[in-house]
Amino acid sequence: MIPRYLVDTQLEGLPVIHKDVIVIGAGIAGLFTAIKASETHDVLMITKKSLMDSNTRYAQGGIAAVFSDDDSPAYHRQDTLVAGAGLCSHEAVEVLVHEGPQGVQDLIRMGTQFDQENGEFALTKEGAHSQRRILHANGDATGFEIVRALSEKAIANERIEVWDDHFVIDLITDNGVCYGALVQKPDGQRLFVRGKATILCSGGAGQLYRYTTNPEVATADGIAMAYRAGAYIQDVEFIQFHPTSLCYPGAPRFLISEAVRGEGAILRNIRGERFMEKYHEQLELAPRDVVARAILSEIEATKSTFVYLDITHESADMVKHRFPNIYEFCLNYGLDLTTDWIPVAPAAHYMMGGVKTDLNGETNLARLFACGECSSTGVHGANRLASNSLSEAIVFGRRIVERINALTPLEGHEHVRLETMGRTETPIQPAVEKRLKLQKLMVRYVGLRRNANGLLKGLDELKRLRSIFGSVITKREEYEFANLLTCALLTAQSALAREESRGAHSREDFPERDDLHWRKHTVLHREYGLTEERIDHE
Repeated sequence: MIPRYLVDTQLEGLPVIHKDVIVIGAGIAGLFTAIKASETHDVLMITKKSLMDSNTRYAQGGIAAVFSDDDSPAYHRQDTLVAGAGLCSHEAVEVLVHEGPQGVQDLIRMGTQFDQENGEFALTKEGAHSQRRILHANGDATGFEIVRALSEKAIANERIEVWDDHFVIDLITDNGVCYGALVQKPDGQRLFVRGKATILCSGGAGQLYRYTTNPEVATADGIAMAYRAGAYIQDVEFIQFHPTSLCYPGAPRFLISEAVRGEGAILRNIRGERFMEKYHEQLELAPRDVVARAILSEIEATKSTFVYLDITHESADMVKHRFPNIYEFCLNYGLDLTTDWIPVAPAAHYMMGGVKTDLNGETNLARLFACGECSSTGVHGANRLASNSLSEAIVFGRRIVERINALTPLEGHEHVRLETMGRTETPIQPAVEKRLKLQKLMVRYVGLRRNANGLLKGLDELKRLRSIFGSVITKREEYEFANLLTCALLTAQSALAREESRGAHSREDFPERDDLHWRKHTVLHREYGLTEERIDHE
């Protein structure tokens, strides 16, 4: 059983900090929403590391929005729905494709500088997009440019207070209302931060897996604390593995952007054979789940650990100009993108599911919102369309602020009492060892390919790690492990329940997509368990 709170404590005697709006996490979701909220409210941003540590910072490809005369929201909508494999919310997708361009203009007003050619935005194309609609910055450093601009804006804003190196342990709730959060300061002191609204912008869950493009901070904190608080968690079996992360001795699993394939790169197996024509008519620009599984099949067939990404047929000047950061990173490991085939393999990249929200980013708990990768708005369905994630964060971030502006002031909290377990035992095994074991289990049993026997075995092994929930924990790495374990259990449980293959979820024992029985969401709740929510629209 996953407990309601990770620590035994009470609010009485804790210092109380009052803020209008609490933003948990940074990245594009946290920064953009905080800046928007600061127009009418005092905002507290809490990050467990710093404003510059997030998945957004490492986003290379860009942000998807309709800016070309050849493009339209209808085309963007159709591409998103096709990639989402029947599980997208049509209403959420409509919101995204129509409000995305306005959000990009907001980013520009906040200081983001996107690449231009001849006075117009330089647009590129990525997998499963029918049009060139990806705006990018500094070639392949879009995320870093967005974080740079928004961080500068937030730090200079007198109505935004930033707490670096603070860890949010749990959300404080009572009778279906979120009052704020229990926070641990760098010195170990705990305090209660109380707010009119609390927004989870805590990012993804890539650290569930040993091989990931995500930074070390991506430990599913928001999803786990929301689940403990009684929020609905939706579709967490759908984890996107990016097809092309660098796979080279001594190098980290560095992301090789999909835009490289968008600009003409092809995939070859270790025999030098181009292979994507065997798997999909869109070849290298097929949806990410298709490409990732195709690469895995070629790796297995050739008894290798990688395939090659080849863009050597394009001009060296174009490659260096369009992908300066990827080029430089590979060069540091002795690989020249313009003359060498680059060894790549799939790695965990993005979670399509998360904390279930409505079209205003609000959860089933009053005054609790979720934005960005930790949320499940319904935009991504079973497989996220490339570069829709940054768009989603700004579109729903703005909607969240509009909803918060309509909220009445928060009253009460003095009567709230936190559940305790009488914990006395301290963890015996270091959290870092348990984390590595969890990651290996997820790769083996809940990875790119799944089956009932493996999922049952994985669940059994994961359950043996649950002693952390009954232990006295005080360190960031212990909280992170507890959150990873929570999310791992939810992911494996959802993957076992979904007896079909759809999008990023592939079952060897149920290899076909089953719209008759499984065109529905999996929804998890701490008290009600796993339920299924049918999708009625066509």
